[in-house]
This record gives sequence, C-alpha cells and structure tokens, in this order.
Amino acid sequence: MKTMSCKQLGGACEQSFQAKTFEELVEQSKLHAMEMFMQQDEGHLEAMQKIQALMKDPEATKAWYDAKEQVFNALAED
Repeated sequence: MKTMSCKQLGGACEQSFQAKTFEELVEQSKLHAMEMFMQQDEGHLEAMQKIQALMKDPEATKAWYDAKEQVFNALAED
C-alpha cells in the first residue's frame, strides 16, 4: 500500500488515501472530491476549477496524470 494526500493530488486538504495502485488511489480521490463538492467546500471547489481548466487540454491532462502517477510509483510502501 502507498499513501498520498488530497493536496498531493491537486486538492485542498491533507485527507490521505491508501491504495495498491495509482488507479485505486484516483478513485478514492474522486469520491472525496464528490463529497467536498456536495459540502460546497470552498478550497476544494477552487482546486476543482483548476483541474477542470486543465482537463480542457488532453495533453495537459495526460501530463498531469503521468506526473502524479510517477510520484505515486516513487513512494515507499507503507
């Protein structure tokens, strides 16, 4: 298992996510983002706006995803 925080993934808090794969971690992060959206958390809404703007450019989105995955892969096992 490896751990990354919401903030490390581009979010707004120190909520941590643990997973065996980066894809599992991303799914946990998405669920957290939905919860924060439902709560209208200002910091998370700002972070979501930045990611939504990034997602308008497929190359930028892929570069962002690949960079975050590299960080995950470089982490030591918990």
